[in-house]
Amino acid sequence: MKKNRISKNWINKQKRDIYVRQSQVDGYRARSAYKLIEIDEKFKILKNGISVIDLGASPGSWSQYIARTVKSGRIVSIDIKDMEKIENIIQIKGDFTMQDSQKKIKRFFKSKVDVVVSDMAVNTTGIKDIDAIYTGELAMEAMNFSKEMLVKEGRFVSKIFLGSSFNEIVALGKKIFKEVKVFKPKASRKESKESFIICKNTR
Repeated sequence: MKKNRISKNWINKQKRDIYVRQSQVDGYRARSAYKLIEIDEKFKILKNGISVIDLGASPGSWSQYIARTVKSGRIVSIDIKDMEKIENIIQIKGDFTMQDSQKKIKRFFKSKVDVVVSDMAVNTTGIKDIDAIYTGELAMEAMNFSKEMLVKEGRFVSKIFLGSSFNEIVALGKKIFKEVKVFKPKASRKESKESFIICKNTR
């Protein structure tokens, strides 16, 4: 009974959610597209013709927005889950933390890239502190990977959760990048502990 009540509440919340409705109008696969749209409008992350890596891309709404914005650029998306095809994007199925997956990404670009983005989060356990720690570890792995992959003026965006690893992630960001900001888009639900770290210009 309780489970039914929770799922009904979730369905009602989805129906009321302006970003869910808007994503259906704009043809995005998920409301999360609007988080990246806000980040891009505020911090000028994307432009036509650049090269981008989208980590943890499924179901693909960030990749959809990137493809619409970057147009003639080169884009690679990777996720451990299957993802429906998106035009003009190279899609890799795999775990980006594995060497084999990273080699595939490097093989495609054969050079450094302009932007790395990550909306990755672990499958939630429901224990917020543990979820924050594991998602924080993913963010730091993504950051270390971006250090290797980005050009000098490169930009990096990653989901992070407020929690015990938050300060550690920001400190690592400052070590790798000259400019580090933390931002919570309006499209992030109020009750969510998520924020995004936006980093520019590698040291």
